[in-house]
Amino acid sequence: MSQTKDIRDAVERELSYDPLVDDSDISVKNINGDVALNGTVPSYPQYLGAGAAAQRVAGVKKLQNHLEVVLPAGDYRDDATLTTTANNALTVNVAVPDGVEATAKDGNITLTGIVTYGTGRTAAEQAVTHLTGVRNVKDDIAISTDADSVDVTLNVQDALDRYALIPDDSDVAVDTSGNTVTLTGHVRTFAEHDAVVDAAWMATGVYDVVDGLYVTG
Repeated sequence: MSQTKDIRDAVERELSYDPLVDDSDISVKNINGDVALNGTVPSYPQYLGAGAAAQRVAGVKKLQNHLEVVLPAGDYRDDATLTTTANNALTVNVAVPDGVEATAKDGNITLTGIVTYGTGRTAAEQAVTHLTGVRNVKDDIAISTDADSVDVTLNVQDALDRYALIPDDSDVAVDTSGNTVTLTGHVRTFAEHDAVVDAAWMATGVYDVVDGLYVTG
């Protein structure tokens, strides 16, 4: 059996194994560890969950999530209702900074506003992800804190050195230009990948993270 079929079968089994993902309309393609998910799922959390399930599989080096969220009729919310619901969710969530707002169009939520840290953006995304009627979330939130690029690089590197998921001999490199952090190097799994990216977003003054990491699988 080829490695291509091995990885594809493993991803299909992982999707079937995950109780939070309905895999009945999902098809999997794999070319040398580059995995693509096609088809439909009934909710945005399942869209995210399917992608996370695929990334858990050994040998997956890259994921292209082409799944479309097709809401059941009872889950549809008009733009005004979903916009109001999303903004209420942002307001009551203490982890979301003041001033972040949501706008909905055809089930697609766009988040705007200004926060001090990347963690504020993450909290806003999580606040609206599981709302009924959401098909996608676009994060256009800006980060306002300025910081010296050298300090940002050192802070991110220190965080990586502390993370248990990242081995001591990791070749991950951090480069900061202005307020943009570029990450390069190799990681073994998507869990390591996400740990590196999360560490970069947590640093004060980071406006954007350019992901140049390579997952070896």
